[in-house]
Amino acid sequence: MPRKSRAETMEANRQKLISAAREAFATAGFASASMDELTASVGLTRGALYHGFGDKKGLLAAVIAQVDGEMATRAKEAGAQVNDPWESLLAEATAYIEMALDPQIRRIVLLDGPAILGDPSQWPSQNACLATTEQAVADLVARGVMKPVDVEAASRLLSGAAFDAALWVGASDAPDIALPKAVHAYRTMAEGFLAK
Repeated sequence: MPRKSRAETMEANRQKLISAAREAFATAGFASASMDELTASVGLTRGALYHGFGDKKGLLAAVIAQVDGEMATRAKEAGAQVNDPWESLLAEATAYIEMALDPQIRRIVLLDGPAILGDPSQWPSQNACLATTEQAVADLVARGVMKPVDVEAASRLLSGAAFDAALWVGASDAPDIALPKAVHAYRTMAEGFLAK
């Protein structure tokens, strides 16, 4: 069996740290997660963490990028279940908001992420989601389904509202009660973009 290259070993260590951090951040939260315990749990040193991510905050950013990517995939899958392009866009947003009920997403992406990394609109993973929304909105405007609005502005408002709705649900003491309210309000707001 051939030996792993240095790059392969580094990537394997990176994935081990992301996986361990994801578990630690989800259960203990960012502030309480011990980097010594985390690195030891996967047989690595703090040096590997600093080399791969710079610091604990860099590790959180990598975890969020992974979780956000999975969220985007799940949202797209929900949208793909609907044949109507407008309802598909709303299904993606609804799925995204509903993910706020997932304890791991709630803790990592919705609570610790903004508190530690700042404005989510500046996260690369959120900008990837925005690009997908922009494509859908551009198509809906071109088809005359949506009013002739600025595509970027409408996309930022729709994406931002879905994220804020998820934040609200995630931070709520009664998320099961907040969720249907958030989804209803989101849909009502989005319908303002429909061409009549």
